[in-house]
Amino acid sequence: MSVLESKKVPAEKLRRRTDIESLGFKTTEELACIDQLIGQTRAVSAISYALQVDRKGYNLFVVGNPGSGRTTYTLKEMREKAAKMKAPDDWIYVYNFDEPGEPLAINLPAGCGKKLALAMDDLVEDLKINLGKAFDNSEYEDNKASIVKEFQEGVGELMEGLRAYALEQNFSIKRTPQGFVNLPLVKIEAEKPDDDTDEESDALEQEPKTVTREMQPDEFEKLSEEEQNQIQKKSEDIAQKTLETLRVMREREKELKERIKELDGEICRHEIQPVFSELRENFPDNEKLAGWMDGLADDIIENFGMFVAATRDDSADVDFSRYTVNVFVSNDPEQGAPVIRETNPTYYNLVGKIEYESRQGYLYTDFHRIKAGALQKACGGYLLLEAENVLKQFMSWEALKRVLASGELTVENLGEHLGYIPVASLRPQPVPVNVKVVIVGTYYLYCLLNIYDPEFQKIFKIKADFESDMPRNCDMEYKMACVISQFVSNDGHIPFTASAVAEVIECASRLVDDQDRMSTQFNRISELLTEATVWARMDGEELVDLKHVIKAFNEQTNRSNLIEERYRRSFENGMVRIDTEGRVVGQINGLTVISLVDHTFGHPVRISANVFMGADGVINIEREVKMTGPIHNKGLLTLSSYLGRMYAQDMPISIAARIAFEQTYGGIEGDSASSTELYCLLSALSGVPLRQDIAVTGSVDQFGGIQPIGGVNEKIEGFFAYCKVRGLTGTQGVMIPERNVRNLMLHHDVLEAVNEGLFNIWAASTIDEGIEILTGVPAGEPRKDGTYPPESIHGLTKTCLRGWLERSAKLKRELSGKSEDNGEGKNESDDDESEGSSI
Repeated sequence: MSVLESKKVPAEKLRRRTDIESLGFKTTEELACIDQLIGQTRAVSAISYALQVDRKGYNLFVVGNPGSGRTTYTLKEMREKAAKMKAPDDWIYVYNFDEPGEPLAINLPAGCGKKLALAMDDLVEDLKINLGKAFDNSEYEDNKASIVKEFQEGVGELMEGLRAYALEQNFSIKRTPQGFVNLPLVKIEAEKPDDDTDEESDALEQEPKTVTREMQPDEFEKLSEEEQNQIQKKSEDIAQKTLETLRVMREREKELKERIKELDGEICRHEIQPVFSELRENFPDNEKLAGWMDGLADDIIENFGMFVAATRDDSADVDFSRYTVNVFVSNDPEQGAPVIRETNPTYYNLVGKIEYESRQGYLYTDFHRIKAGALQKACGGYLLLEAENVLKQFMSWEALKRVLASGELTVENLGEHLGYIPVASLRPQPVPVNVKVVIVGTYYLYCLLNIYDPEFQKIFKIKADFESDMPRNCDMEYKMACVISQFVSNDGHIPFTASAVAEVIECASRLVDDQDRMSTQFNRISELLTEATVWARMDGEELVDLKHVIKAFNEQTNRSNLIEERYRRSFENGMVRIDTEGRVVGQINGLTVISLVDHTFGHPVRISANVFMGADGVINIEREVKMTGPIHNKGLLTLSSYLGRMYAQDMPISIAARIAFEQTYGGIEGDSASSTELYCLLSALSGVPLRQDIAVTGSVDQFGGIQPIGGVNEKIEGFFAYCKVRGLTGTQGVMIPERNVRNLMLHHDVLEAVNEGLFNIWAASTIDEGIEILTGVPAGEPRKDGTYPPESIHGLTKTCLRGWLERSAKLKRELSGKSEDNGEGKNESDDDESEGSSI
C-alpha cells in the first residue's frame, strides 16, 4: 500500500460520534436533573475546604475562564453553607453623649437592630405625651409656685434688711439699669403753712416737722472734708453690704434652680422609668447598650423641655434625631449567615461611607448618615467579588487588604486619605469584621497578584482552579445529558431528543478540539441549547432534534463570519491566488488560523521558495521585514538545522534560499508552517513539483518529525471551503500531523464530502511521509555509504547541493588563477571584494 493510501485518515476518525444507544434515553424528559458541577473535581474540593476553614488569611481565590460555571457554582456553595450557619449580630450606630463626633457602634443579636430602632421611635413619641402631661399638671405648678414664692419671700427679706441698714446710716438704695446706687439723705424742716390758725397748728408750731431727701451734689460739696469722708465711708460700707446681699441672692437663686431642676428631674424620672425599664428588659445582657441608655436617660432629663415644647406646639422645630438609632447592619435570624455579591466594588460600596446633606450652602452630617458597605454587610458570612472589577476601582484593593489584615473597619471617606487640609467630620467607632472573601478571576490576574503584591499570599491562601475541559467518556456524556435536562427543566424549554443531546456533546468536544475531552464553558453550551430551542419552536416542533442543534451552531457561525467571507470572496474573484489543483515546483498551500474576538477561522496561504547559489542560507522574507514573531523564527531556524543534519554530514552546504508567504500583509506568528516551508524548500532544491490540491500544516523538529499544532479543525474547514468554491475533485485534501488526529471534530459538511470520496485527510508523522504524499516520489532511505537513491527526493536534493558546491569551488579556483595572472599588487581586502562579487 502506498503512503498516500496508508496515511489517509478514515472518516470515522474525523469526528468522534456519540453513541446514542449508550445514552439510554429517547428524550431528556426521561432523565433525572443534575444540580451539580461536573468535570471540576479539583475546584469543587478546594471550594468545599475553603468554606470550612475559619482562620484568618484563608480566603479563597477562584481561578478559571469566564463561562466555566465558576461564579455560579461558588455562589451556590456559599449560600448552602451560609444557610446552615448562625446569623451574625446586627450593628447599630447611636449618638455619643460624651463625644458627639464619635458615634458609638453597638452589636445586638440578629434581628434586634430594627426592633431597637422601632422601640426608640416609640419611646420618643411616648415621652412627648407623658412628659407634656406631667408638666401640665396642677400639682407640678403648685409645687413649683411654692418654691418660687419661698425664694421671692427670702429675697424680699434680704432687700428689706439692706434698705433698713442703709436708712440707719442715713442712706437710700435705688435700683438703676446699671445696678444698685447708694444716695446720702439729708433732713430738713417742713415749711409752715400761712393759714394755720387752729389748735392743731399751734401744736405743730411747738414740735417742728422734719423730712428727708436725697442730698444734692452742691450740698455735698458744701460739707466739710471730714463730713464728706464720713459719708464716703458709710457709702462704701453700704456698697459692701449690698454686694454680700446680692451674693446671697444669687446663691438662693441657684438653689431655686436646683430645687426646680430636682423637681423636674423627679417628675421626668417618674415618667421615663417605666418606659426605660421595659426597654432594658427587651434588650438585656449588653453592657455597652446599657451604658448608652444611662446616658440617654440623663440627656432626656436635662433636655425635657424639648418634649414639652413639642407637645404644646406641633409646629415647633425640635430635633429628636439623637434619641433614635441608625441600623448599620441588619441580619435575619432565620436566614443564616449573609452572602453578599458586590458587582460594583467601588471604595464606598466596599467599605461604607458617611453621607452629607447640603443645607443653605453648608454640608451637614450626623450618625444616621453612616452607611454600610459590602464588607460590613457580609460580616459573619461570605463576600464574593470579581477580581477585575476590584482592581479597576480606585483604592478598593488597598482597602480590602487593610480590612482583611486588621480585622476591623472604620468608615471614613476618601477625603480623609487624600485631602491636604483636615476637615472636621464624624469619626465612627470601628466595627470588627470577620468575613470570608471569595474573589473570582482569571489565571492571568492571579499570577499578576502573586508577582506584584507581596501580601496577596498572606490573605488568599486557598486557590480553586477551574479547568477549561473535562474527560469525555460514557459516564461524563451521561452527566452532560443530565445537565441538559436540568437546563430544560429550569428554563421551561422543550425537551431534547437523544440525537440532539449527542450533537451537543460533540459540539462540546469541538470547543476544545479534542475527541477525548469536553468543554466546561457551560455558558457557550447554554447559548447553543437556547438557540436550538428557539429554532425548534419556530419550526413548530415539540422536541429539539439534531437538525435544530446543527442549525443553531451554523447560525452562530454565520452571525460572526463576515471577515471570513470577505477573505473567501477575494479568492473567488481572483484577488487572492490559491491553487487547488495541479503541481508546481517550489510552491505549496500552507494553512493559517485567524482569531477574531468572536470567531476563529482557517485560511490557506500560498508559500513559495526560490533557491540559488550563495552562502546566505535560508531566509524568510517576512522575517527580514519584521513581520514574523519569535516562535515563527524559531521554526525557520529548526528547518535550517534539519537541512544541515540531512545533507551536510559529508560536505558543507552552500545555499541561498528565499521563502515567502505570498499576499500576506499582516504579522505572522507560530511554527505550524515550518514543515510546509520545508516541503516547499525540498521541492525547489530537488526540482520535484508539489501537489497544489493538498494543503499542509504541521511543525517540524530537528530530526524531521512532524509535531502537532493548534486550530486543526479550522484549518481543514478553511481549505475545504476554498476547494468547494472551485469544485471538489476527489483528490483534494489536507495533510496534518498524525498526533492531531485526536483533535479532529470536523463539521458535518466535511464529513459528508469525505464519505463521498470528494475530500481527503492525510496524517503524516515525518517529513519523509509528507514529501512522498505531496510529490508521489519516495523520500529515499539512506544507503550504507550514506548516499540516497538518485531518483529519491533526498537524492535529488543532495545532487543539487553537491553540484552547487562543485561549481562554487570551480569558480573560486578560476577567480584565484585570474588574480595571480593580474599580479600581486592587490591587498587582501581587494581579493575578498573580488571573490564576493563573483559569487
